[in-house]
Amino acid sequence: MPTVATNIPQRRTLHFDTINQILADIDQLEIAKQQGKLRSLGNWSPGQNLGHLASWIDYSYDGVPFRVPFIARIVLRPMKKMFLYKPMRPGARIPKVPGGTAGIDEIPFEEGLDRFRKNLARLKSDPPSGPHAVFGPLTHEEWIAQHLRHAELHLSFLCADP
Repeated sequence: MPTVATNIPQRRTLHFDTINQILADIDQLEIAKQQGKLRSLGNWSPGQNLGHLASWIDYSYDGVPFRVPFIARIVLRPMKKMFLYKPMRPGARIPKVPGGTAGIDEIPFEEGLDRFRKNLARLKSDPPSGPHAVFGPLTHEEWIAQHLRHAELHLSFLCADP
């Protein structure tokens, strides 16, 4: 019978209703980092997670760095509410995109944190003007909801050791 490692903590369960809640969470992660207690439960480093989240906010304004196939837009568009208001599933990959997603460069924690904070401030005050690559036009609230769900997923992999 295979053994199960019981000393590996589960991902955190997160739900954000506002950008300010994300900011409060990353403030706590910064403290954990300063104390040498921050770790990642997944395959990406803390800086990589934060940089990825920052990159996807950038893509909301500048467009994604790959072409979304027409068939994917047709298939996924009816699932818009689910993507905006239900938790994102870990391990999802974008077909035909190297690494399964974009914005996954390894960067130092502090750089990822600074970029993510800056981009959250921009998202909070300035709605993206272009359409979403899959869902088309979104309201400011819908853009924020999409990034809240994304942050819930990736920040759930970061925790502070006791």
